[in-house]
Amino acid sequence: MTNLPPDQIYYVSLEQIKTWRAENSVVVVDVREQNEWDEAHIPGAILLPLSTFNPAAVPEPGDKHLVFHCRSGRRCGLASEKMVEAGYTGQIKRMEGGFLAWSAAGYDKET
Repeated sequence: MTNLPPDQIYYVSLEQIKTWRAENSVVVVDVREQNEWDEAHIPGAILLPLSTFNPAAVPEPGDKHLVFHCRSGRRCGLASEKMVEAGYTGQIKRMEGGFLAWSAAGYDKET
């Protein structure tokens, strides 16, 4: 793992992400693969699969929160590291528990 700056990458709760979505103050990036996305995904999320992840394709969040998620939490960490290695200096939030937790909580999703 890269020697990351303190507080640059950290986990946030599902509830916090749900609140940010309601406030339209979050950019959600899904780093799962296309077949996983096709099964179900968070409405409004952006698909950037880890297998082809390009930090330059991540939209600039501006004054919004940048949240990465995957199925359970591992791949979004790898994507976060790639962002930092590419020179990203903003904060990156990782969804606690990933899409499995989001789905289990009964939060909105679409196919």
